[in-house]
Amino acid sequence: MRSVEHTSRGLPLEEYELTRRDHRWQKDLENIRRVAHEQVARHLDEVYADPELTAAHHEQLSKVWGLIESAKTPPHKIMRWRVRLYCGHIVTTLRHVENAEPTLHGSSSEQCPECGKDPSAIVAFEPIGLAGEPPQTRPTTPPAQRKPSRVELERRIAQLEEENRRLRTEQST
Repeated sequence: MRSVEHTSRGLPLEEYELTRRDHRWQKDLENIRRVAHEQVARHLDEVYADPELTAAHHEQLSKVWGLIESAKTPPHKIMRWRVRLYCGHIVTTLRHVENAEPTLHGSSSEQCPECGKDPSAIVAFEPIGLAGEPPQTRPTTPPAQRKPSRVELERRIAQLEEENRRLRTEQST
């Protein structure tokens, strides 16, 4: 895993005055969300109008959901972030540890769990720490060899004596 320096923007717990950039970004996010919902609604109308497409759609969704469920990221690869949202609320969010900021890779907003504003742009953030500790690596030691019991030794001696007798009789003939 590559090393990443996690950065901050502003101080989420301090007073924060929204900037023109924040207002513009929030408006852009709302427009993006509106257009995306319209496109998805049109697509789903087409899919659900055809029973064959509907069945294929549900099958694909099941496959994708199975992949998502099977690829759980371990807690030590998840970074916790304190973020201030556009609505003013401060929440904790999670991102993969390789993201230097919580606003990268299409995750620059989220639904506010307090007021429900969706989307609410992330306007300030700071890393808190990993969601879990990395697993401890134990030094590998070879398994301890136990001494054979008396019964096992006597059984082995009997096997060797029998093999010795068999070899002697083979040599004499």
